[in-house]
Amino acid sequence: MIVSVSTALQGRDSAALGNIVGSNICNIALILGIASLVKPLKVNLKVIRVDVTILIGVSSLLILMLLDGTLSRFEGTVLALGSVAYTYFTVKLAKKNSKIELTEESIKTLRSKWLDIVFVIGGIIVLVVGASLFVNGASTIAKFMGIPDAVIGLTVLAVGTSLPELATSIVAAYKGEGDISIGNVIGSNIFNILSILGIVAIIHPIVIGEISMSGAFSPVDLGMMLFVALVIGPLARTQLVISRLEGLFLLSIYVGYLFYLYTKMAV
Repeated sequence: MIVSVSTALQGRDSAALGNIVGSNICNIALILGIASLVKPLKVNLKVIRVDVTILIGVSSLLILMLLDGTLSRFEGTVLALGSVAYTYFTVKLAKKNSKIELTEESIKTLRSKWLDIVFVIGGIIVLVVGASLFVNGASTIAKFMGIPDAVIGLTVLAVGTSLPELATSIVAAYKGEGDISIGNVIGSNIFNILSILGIVAIIHPIVIGEISMSGAFSPVDLGMMLFVALVIGPLARTQLVISRLEGLFLLSIYVGYLFYLYTKMAV
């Protein structure tokens, strides 16, 4: 949120949008790929049926909104309201399906978890600060080398702002919590589009120009964002596990996309 808003207010609209599009590609192709290499990820069927479907829907909606080369305040408001609706829907569904009963003993256990809460907050702060330092340093180097804003957003900003997801997903995979790894990524991608990009567009409408092979953003960039959202469903449905081989496939997609960006800059 901070990186996208600050770059947009600096007039670097392509970097702000590239951060979101690139992060969504990175989260699935790179982060899930690495996490599944650490340990094959078990998948909750609900995530495939509901959340992946929503991700495909909001990714498609974003592409339609960007066909005119802009993301207006009205469109940003639509996305932000979608974030509110998604949060409400998710919490309501979770409560409906929850089988956990709070007994007096479990309440006492919860009350003794304040130290864990401190660790969670502290961990988030450290991850965000570390990611911000990485992004600022890498962006400065990239600008010095003459790399376009869109490519900086799709690569440097995307990877930098996805570091918290990378750390969370790897640790969760190592501990056998595949649902957390996948939910972390899918949820992050949905909120990237609905919440972060929605709020950014409300604060500062995004103008990127024509979507073309010679423009700041090409159909390949937006198509890749939608493709990785589409591919995660079939991969996860194979015995409800994302295997190490499938993780390598995801990583190969990301490497291929980086190669495309490199050749695009070289032209």
